[in-house]
Amino acid sequence: ISLFSSPPDTLLVHRAIAILKRYDLSLLGPLAATFTHPSASYLLLRSRNNRNLVLKFLDWARGLPFFRDHLQCYCLSIHILTRFKLYKTAQSLAEEVALRFPQDEHGDSVFSCLRDTYQACESSSGVFDLVVKAFSNLKLTDRALNMIYSAKCCGFMPSVLSYNAVLEAIFRNSSCRNVDSARCVFHEMMENGISPNVYTYNVLIRGLCANKEMNQGLSLFEQMEKRGVLPNVVTFNTVIDAYCKSRNIDQAYGLLKQMWERNLEPNVITYNVIINGLCKEGRIKETDDVLVDMKAKGLAPNEITYNTLVDGYCKEGNFHQALALHAEMVKNGLSPNVVTYTCLINSLCKAGNLQRAMDYFNQMAVRGLKPNEKTYTTLIDGFSQQGFMDEAYGLVEEMISKGFSPSIVTYNALINGHCQLGRVDEGLNVIQTMTSRGVFPDVVSYSSIINGYCRNLDLDKAFSVKEDMSQKGIFPDTITYSSLIQGLCELRRLDEACKLFTEMSSKLNLLPDKCTYTCLINAYCAENDIPKAIHLHDEMIRRGLFPDVISYNVLVNGINKQSRSDEARRLLFKSTTHGSQHEYTHDYLIQRCISVASLMKAFCMNGLMNEADRLLMSMKEKPSEVIYNVVIRGHCRAGNLAKAMELYSEMVRVGFAAHAGTVISIIEGLHEGGMMEELRKVLEETFRSCKVVDGDGAKLQVEVNYGEGNMDAVFKMIRDMARDGLLPN
Repeated sequence: ISLFSSPPDTLLVHRAIAILKRYDLSLLGPLAATFTHPSASYLLLRSRNNRNLVLKFLDWARGLPFFRDHLQCYCLSIHILTRFKLYKTAQSLAEEVALRFPQDEHGDSVFSCLRDTYQACESSSGVFDLVVKAFSNLKLTDRALNMIYSAKCCGFMPSVLSYNAVLEAIFRNSSCRNVDSARCVFHEMMENGISPNVYTYNVLIRGLCANKEMNQGLSLFEQMEKRGVLPNVVTFNTVIDAYCKSRNIDQAYGLLKQMWERNLEPNVITYNVIINGLCKEGRIKETDDVLVDMKAKGLAPNEITYNTLVDGYCKEGNFHQALALHAEMVKNGLSPNVVTYTCLINSLCKAGNLQRAMDYFNQMAVRGLKPNEKTYTTLIDGFSQQGFMDEAYGLVEEMISKGFSPSIVTYNALINGHCQLGRVDEGLNVIQTMTSRGVFPDVVSYSSIINGYCRNLDLDKAFSVKEDMSQKGIFPDTITYSSLIQGLCELRRLDEACKLFTEMSSKLNLLPDKCTYTCLINAYCAENDIPKAIHLHDEMIRRGLFPDVISYNVLVNGINKQSRSDEARRLLFKSTTHGSQHEYTHDYLIQRCISVASLMKAFCMNGLMNEADRLLMSMKEKPSEVIYNVVIRGHCRAGNLAKAMELYSEMVRVGFAAHAGTVISIIEGLHEGGMMEELRKVLEETFRSCKVVDGDGAKLQVEVNYGEGNMDAVFKMIRDMARDGLLPN
């Protein structure tokens, strides 16, 4: 009776119990007006051993004033539900309590009520674990900790579950000092004699690694076994993920091996984490082995696996493999998501295949997927890059009609499209339009305008825009300066370009990029000042910028123009540097070469096949697929078909595939040489390497036309297949 502030209406309670036992809850309706919270509490206590009756009563009473406005009804219900192990329902009530009855300066009334009703319900300390978890789910970490402290002071002992819930909440709550708070809770837990379990360590390790405290996370990983807690699959997945995110993929592989040694079976999440790590590090080729291993262990790749791989291959530029995986994914009954389609559309736009990009865009609607702002912007950029501005604006209108607002990225795509067409004034009109809509131009917007003026060789307007943007508080970046330097170099105003180069690097601490260096290297080569070009090339490498094919092409082409004989070609040229004689030979250039593939492309593009062959022979490791394809195409262009076929056979033998451009070069050469049997074999090998089912129809057409001797149609079909990503690229 001491639980009740006023006596309950026992007759009313017995009547309610009788109705609840008859399962006709509609008869309870008239009782609601006279039911009081003491009556509700009395009913709960009388029925505390009858699970079904309590649940039916709560279904009826939970939303009514006599229940919802009174803490005691909630606390009794939480105790009873916890005894019945109905944790989900009990936790839902506890979360409702936390919001309806906040803590005040006098303490937490929820704890007081739970304490006072504890004995009457024959409850256990587990109820405090449940309420602490409810508070933690609501990110009420201070209140959860107070509940633990209050329970402990009154002789109740919250378990490891309470501490785990608080630790998890601390790391979820970005507003508090996560790591320090978590450390304090963990130490308090140990001091109170509560032994952490594997879940505790998993929460801590994940939280520490997510907060850039990986060393501490790894330290806990090592400590847990010493304390008698064995890591589980989740623990290993957490540490593997941390290694992958910190670009330590080899250590992640080591842990994968450890899992098998400990008879812990990695799951799909484990493999997905490693695949994602490899994709992020640009080691996409290694994902093939991971995928094979995964399937061999009986694990089926899921949507995340395929979406990650499609994204990785698209970013790598291997659209054929991305398409093959997309087809495999659909065949296995898995659904590509918006991100997958956006990646495929982006790759097609970059390849200039806008028609096929639109096919995939339309396919999204068929699959019930709605394009997002990024999908639309990707297509708008694709059409703008190729000068199809009407189509780009059509997509902008569709985008707006679907409820999306064009972003700064969308507007910049339009500005860039106009400027590439030389219509800079229309680009400026876009800036006015976006500003009127509350989207303000950034450095990219102005850099596109400046680049447009520089392309038109209107340097006065370009420098005027540079001044204008600076006055508006938008400061030029490396791209802005690169455009201006390129414009000055085009007009052979090399001294001014060099001054601008010094201004950006010395005064503004802007690091020149590959484009900046390449412009100046090209200008020096045009002036036959090869030593300065080489000096810039070396400076570029010292700054950690790896020359690409354009950089090397400019340099090699400049050097080649200086050649007077075979000897001069081998010994590229001599120059005096700092008063001492120095030889700029083939070997000197190789020694400074960071990207072998880029230099190889440059040699091949300039017809320097002897240099390309020497570079191929000098490679310490076996050539990559890219290197083989580059050299084969180079020999085809140079008319060295026998050498091209020798390298082609070697490439196929070591397991590499000929890229689409290589196949076209070879079969055209074989056709011109009348080597039709060899041509047939190359086509067969090419089609064997085609992994996309969509290519079957095209393959059949090629075979038919080849059989009829219609080689023009064969060449066209091969080019179309290459354009559509149906051949390796």
